Amino acid sequence: MSFARRRTAGCNHPLPARTTKGRACEDPRELLSTPVKVTPMGDRREWPTWTSVGRHPGIAAAVVGGSIVLAAALIHFSTATILPRIDHTDQQQVDLGRRLYADACASCHGASLEGQQNWQRRLPSGRMPAPPHDAAGHTWHHADSVLFAITKRGPAAYPESHQTDMPAFDQRLSDSEIAAILAYIKNTWPPDIRARQARLNDRR
Repeated sequence: MSFARRRTAGCNHPLPARTTKGRACEDPRELLSTPVKVTPMGDRREWPTWTSVGRHPGIAAAVVGGSIVLAAALIHFSTATILPRIDHTDQQQVDLGRRLYADACASCHGASLEGQQNWQRRLPSGRMPAPPHDAAGHTWHHADSVLFAITKRGPAAYPESHQTDMPAFDQRLSDSEIAAILAYIKNTWPPDIRARQARLNDRR
């Protein structure tokens, strides 16, 4: 990238410029106020070292602060994407999921996971009825991560243009309770359906 060079008050760096203390300057070396050391290789210049940054407390604080924010964001992202264990062979988890499903899900998705009537036809509102979670539905067409996100986040798990009556359960159910409900649902599927859904999880 090349820039046309023009002079501004107190600044002789290439533009486009960015205002810094009333002057036009884009070069970060100007901000650090450190000498520019030219190497033997043409116009390539060395960036200030950590030692030179350390002589400027404001810049050092900004670097450290930015690192902390970045680390916090990475921790949040990694923990947010870790799924709890969903094991349809764990009878204790399945039994818990059965009880939680009856309390939190059956009113819409049916006591026997049969879904609402005409679940493939839109309601007058334009939204789709609650689908079945048994083998006749399409729940098993989705990986565990998708099912978990929809249950936990509700509308926020869908694209903005998608309208749904599915509520978010993140304030009502813990992650382990959501996992138990999914384990119960998967426990009701025949082995071939579970195997097909498991292959979706393997692709993650």
